[in-house]
Amino acid sequence: MASTRYYGTGRRKSSVARVYLMPGTGKITVNKRDIEEYFDVETLKVIIRQPLVATGTLDKFDILVNVHGGGFTGQAGAIRHGISRALLEVDATEYRPILKKAGYLTRDPRMKERKKYGLKGARKAPQFSKR
Repeated sequence: MASTRYYGTGRRKSSVARVYLMPGTGKITVNKRDIEEYFDVETLKVIIRQPLVATGTLDKFDILVNVHGGGFTGQAGAIRHGISRALLEVDATEYRPILKKAGYLTRDPRMKERKKYGLKGARKAPQFSKR
């Protein structure tokens, strides 16, 4: 029998993360690189591990992540969202209340506002002159 893989898609801003959970020792691989190598900032690594810490599954799963788009912070948020969704596939009845209460299942709706015609950006207007 093939090893069990649980899948979850996570999104934040313009980042999309495809997350695969496999039973293992807790190794996290992001875009074929170790998490320590991919993310420099410690807070981003903490953000990614939050759903695992909340559910007590930090060293029960190996995590394989493909992420693209956005910056590092958006990617970390997308990975957290994807891990949370994949954990629901593992055991929804046990993990859903924990993850829901912590707010990890909610897709962050904040996006970049589009540029409007007649303006220099999303909201910045050209300088006003009476004459």
